[in-house]
Amino acid sequence: MRDKFPQGFLWGGATAANQVEGAWDEDGKGPSIVDAIPGGKQRLAIVSSPEFDFSLNSQRFTYPNHKGIDHYHRFKQDIALFAEMGFKCYRFSIAWTRIYPNGVEESPNEAGLAHYQQVIDECLAHGIEPVITLSHYEMPLKLAVEYGGWKNRALVAFFERFARTVIERFGRKVKYWMTFNEINSAAHFPIMSQGLIVNTGALEPQAKFQAWHNQFVASSTAVKIAREVNPQIQMGCMILYATTYAYDCNPINQLTAFQSQQAFNLYCADVQAGGKYPYYAKSLWKKLGVELAIEPGDLALIADYTVDYIGFSYYMSTTVNDTNPDADGAQGNLLGGVRNPFLEASEWGWEIDPVGLRIALNQLYDRYQKPLFIVENGLGAVDKPDENHYIADDYRINYLRKHIEAMADAIDDGVELMGYTPWGCIDLVSMSTGEMSKRYGFIYVELDDNIEGSGNRYKKKSFSWYQQVIASNGADLD
Repeated sequence: MRDKFPQGFLWGGATAANQVEGAWDEDGKGPSIVDAIPGGKQRLAIVSSPEFDFSLNSQRFTYPNHKGIDHYHRFKQDIALFAEMGFKCYRFSIAWTRIYPNGVEESPNEAGLAHYQQVIDECLAHGIEPVITLSHYEMPLKLAVEYGGWKNRALVAFFERFARTVIERFGRKVKYWMTFNEINSAAHFPIMSQGLIVNTGALEPQAKFQAWHNQFVASSTAVKIAREVNPQIQMGCMILYATTYAYDCNPINQLTAFQSQQAFNLYCADVQAGGKYPYYAKSLWKKLGVELAIEPGDLALIADYTVDYIGFSYYMSTTVNDTNPDADGAQGNLLGGVRNPFLEASEWGWEIDPVGLRIALNQLYDRYQKPLFIVENGLGAVDKPDENHYIADDYRINYLRKHIEAMADAIDDGVELMGYTPWGCIDLVSMSTGEMSKRYGFIYVELDDNIEGSGNRYKKKSFSWYQQVIASNGADLD
């Protein structure tokens, strides 16, 4: 495998502000939507209920994101551990509510800007390139409650102010940025990426597609700002990609898989990377009863300011079977579908498919001919430390090894891949369940699902393994 990864390849890891920082109401930070979302295995079911609203601090629930893993206060310790592993980059996000606590202020919160200046400088001091996501599954709670989330065009201006503030402040030091995390995930859980709940349109295609359009305009606006501030900035989009298979060779299932691929994996990237709505969009809108409100200048902005690269997450593939409604469902698979008989699954039911990653890389590069960046990939599992706090997480090593091998194969196929940041390089609060027990990291954080415990950091076996992978530039995966 030697020499398959290019020199300068961005090995690193990824987190999100709302899942690691904690300090949810310190130093002027305002409440975000995630601060009002409870934890627990039924998290997404609770927020999908018509009865759910954004009542902050309901006594019925615990809110693990309020504390996170205290990265807000311990970022220097954590970044030092990342540097020890040899990280070339660290993907993190800026909490919108640390900069504009309610999203509507005229002036930014200087304490929030000062915090991220420290984080950026700490990364650079260790030779680590910051990779910043502008909006990672959070927005000011006020914008969801009073404005109805991204379906409201007013959010474009609020986001523009936020994006301009942080890009102008940090754009001379930070080269790599992304706009919206997993923007296409709104097809399945719009509460996170669009701030929509049932009462504000989470089940309505009209609301979701209008929200997407407003986000596309906001994304292109951020690209425009970045190019004005520093032409060296690389601004990417970020999608959730799940390679899609037909269950069999029945033409009906093949057609369903093809159309599902378009509607989920490609729709948002076609706009953000391709610069226009794809040919199938009108048919999709008609089928779903969607009529977009597109303002003059929107399409020209989208065409003129496409992203420089495509960031994406890859955890699983999905399989569709339109001809057999009684087929076994892929229980736990985040995106549904039916069970693929050729694949194993994680403890949470997510099917493990490294070959699907090679397919995804080839599909994306073939379509867009733009550099790709795998900014999330990993295995959520229950880690059981021994009496010395050591975890022999060979299951995680095996998962990552196979996916890195698939990356190397895709590079050999001719794909231009710029970097790899496995998700949850340090244990953090799970997005889908709000648990700590669903762990991804190379670093164990001693906290339980109620975010109680010492918070001490311990290196897992995968820590030294990934250190070796980076040191060898992917040549030594044993």
